[in-house]
This record gives sequence, structure tokens and C-alpha cells, in this order.
Amino acid sequence: MNHYVSIFKNSKVLSVMRYGEAGPGAAGTVMVANFQLEGQEFAALNGGPQFKFTEAISLVVNCDSQDEVDDLWQKLSAGGAPSQCGWLKDKFGLSWQITPRVLIELLKDPDPVKSQRVMRAMMQMTKIDIAQLQRAHRGQ
Repeated sequence: MNHYVSIFKNSKVLSVMRYGEAGPGAAGTVMVANFQLEGQEFAALNGGPQFKFTEAISLVVNCDSQDEVDDLWQKLSAGGAPSQCGWLKDKFGLSWQITPRVLIELLKDPDPVKSQRVMRAMMQMTKIDIAQLQRAHRGQ
């Protein structure tokens, strides 16, 4: 939680509840933490090491600029692993999609030739490159 709060600007810890002597977790360890990332509220439950993150869930971050994509990509992928099409796993194994808003706009172009060029370009990327998507959209 503290890691994510440090990355996103409009973010804060709301509350932390800890296990007591009755358990089931070790006394003093975090049981439930509530926090905000960019104004969106999250609750994290410490269910123990038997529960792992999978790609069955990912968090999407809609970005307004290449600088924002680059910054979040660098911070969230540190200690993790980049993947295809703007996806990455962070150091905790949580999957993120770092998505420039313009990507969705280009993919929604009513001209299927343009939108498919954008899709083909995106499929070749790890971190999304907005300028490259725009060139593909223009047919360059």
C-alpha cells in the first residue's frame, strides 16, 4: 500500500487495522488497509501467503501523456516484469495496464484500416509509445 501511495500523486492511506492476539494472522501485522490511488478507494486484506496475484485481475491506469506512461511504467515495473501491450507485473506480482487514453481513441477510429494498423503496432510493444501509435494510425 505504501509503495503504491508513493507512486500516484492524488493518493493517501485511509486506515490500517491490525491483527490482535486472537489472529488468525500474527499479532500486529496488517489485517485490512484502506487507501486511495488517484482518488479511487481500495481495500487490501492480508489473507496470508497462500493467496497470490494472477493475471485474472489487473489495474488499468489511463494516462494523458507519454511522460505519464514513462513515469508510471518505470516506477511500477521496478523489481517486476514488463509484458506485452502496455501490461506489466510489479514487484508484488500485481498486473497493471498502463494505457494512454489516445490508444483507445485510435482503436475506436471508424476507419478499420487505421484502427487495425494501430492494433498491429500496439501488439509489437511492451511499454506503449504514443508517437509510434500515431504514426501507425497515419500509415507511416
